[in-house]
Amino acid sequence: MDIIGISINHRTSPVAVREELALSKEEIIKLVPLLKDTLLNSGFVLSTCNRTEIFGFPRENKFAHDDLINLLLEFKPVKGISPSNFNRFFSCSAVRHIFNVSTGIDSMIIGDSQILAQVKEAFQLAEELNFTDSVLRRLFDAVVKSGKRAIRETEIGEGAVSVAYAAVQVIEKIFTTLKNKSALVIGAGETGELSAVHLRDKEIGSLTITNRTYKRAVALAEKTHALVLPFDQIKENLAKYDVIISATSAKGYLVDSDDVKNAMKQRRGSPMVIMDIAVPRDVEPEASELENVFYNDIDSLQKIVDANIQKRREEIPLVQKIVLEEMEIFFNWYNTLEVVPTIKAVRKFFEDIREDELRKIKHKVSEEDFLKLEDMTRRMIGRILHNPTINLRKLAENGNDMRSAEEHAAILRELFELHNGDEKEKN
Repeated sequence: MDIIGISINHRTSPVAVREELALSKEEIIKLVPLLKDTLLNSGFVLSTCNRTEIFGFPRENKFAHDDLINLLLEFKPVKGISPSNFNRFFSCSAVRHIFNVSTGIDSMIIGDSQILAQVKEAFQLAEELNFTDSVLRRLFDAVVKSGKRAIRETEIGEGAVSVAYAAVQVIEKIFTTLKNKSALVIGAGETGELSAVHLRDKEIGSLTITNRTYKRAVALAEKTHALVLPFDQIKENLAKYDVIISATSAKGYLVDSDDVKNAMKQRRGSPMVIMDIAVPRDVEPEASELENVFYNDIDSLQKIVDANIQKRREEIPLVQKIVLEEMEIFFNWYNTLEVVPTIKAVRKFFEDIREDELRKIKHKVSEEDFLKLEDMTRRMIGRILHNPTINLRKLAENGNDMRSAEEHAAILRELFELHNGDEKEKN
């Protein structure tokens, strides 16, 4: 298989470079015609925050990966990048890489829950741009199947691997349901936004955002369908919230233990969960000593994250087994393509003889008898060719016997003088 690929990812380049080379959907739509016109007959482009990759079948049997890299860098020039920043893949290694990416074991975050959807989108866009063929479509089916199996049959995607998500998972364990709970997210930066999104995904009953810059709080609130609390009103409103997640970059405590103590008096003992995932911390740690206050800081949550990442690493061998199984099925199918033209040519050879002989007697028998003869000869040809067809396919499906399959196919072409027909089939 002559599929080739190039990849720049978290292993080969820093995030600053990857960000510069990331391609939008609109850019991919413009890039694909250039690839089709110059280098690839078919293929796909995958670009995420952590990787930009191009895979496909070359227009010519031989050309350097550097041609593909140079085309990409001409299309989107990036300073401080060279061909050495790219991984190069060919044939089996290219197919294996695509499987590894789709199952999440090649991701920066092992078991990345988004990557399979991103791979699907890349293939779908290639299909829409007429950049695929039967082999790529079959590869896509196998890749998606392996990704789904990895999710279903292993725990590669289980457990929180970000502090924000770990915080929300801990909150879920404390409260049996979040649907009747209220939450305040302090900070509208990246971590605060992730926390708010996760809470909304878990169907929190009421969500409020506060931030020192009011405009940013409003923007995040609109995105997560939340309310907005002025930053200077945090302390006097603490008692209203069952959940507090704080993720600012402020120096010094925004909330001290006395503030929490006063809030708990107003709540009359009703539990409050505080997730302080700021560095430095936003909430005075002594608040954790108060009754019915469930307090976690970033260190305790990071331990949960680290344990979950280790669990995911332990699942990699199971995912690799799935990848090998699905790769074997795919390559078994691909190997049969080598003998398909011969099988078609042999069947056509016998079918031509059958039709020729039927034409000779068509006007010498009744219409009813002719139909019987037509049916009988069709079944006869089918039975004659059944075993040779099945056995030739089996030889081709067995990678170890591929040479034997080609030799058998060559013998059939020689015996029945199918050379011309075989070439026509290939064309």
